[in-house]
Amino acid sequence: MKDDRKDPLAANEERFTREIEAKTARKRRALKRRRTGVWYGLGMSGLIGWSVALPTVGGALLGLWLDARYPGGHSWTLVLLMAGLVIGGANAWHWVAREQKTLRDDEEDYDE
Repeated sequence: MKDDRKDPLAANEERFTREIEAKTARKRRALKRRRTGVWYGLGMSGLIGWSVALPTVGGALLGLWLDARYPGGHSWTLVLLMAGLVIGGANAWHWVAREQKTLRDDEEDYDE
């Protein structure tokens, strides 16, 4: 009568082989996506700059329009300029945090 159970050594070898293949694939993906260099840094700083500048300028322009249409005791321009600056700062923070997480994940995949 034949025993249908697998040899424990063979099962360990299969599991080990699968782990090695998975780690190799992760390392290859990380190396392929590796983002370094001057141009990447300049592009990223430009993206962050625009993510702050657009809401700030947009808030100021909307404030100027509101001040011209509805003059009052307070300046819509200053209020919306500050609101745009806060929104732009939060937007830039989001981009930087996401990029740091991506780089950290890539490094972890590379180190494994």
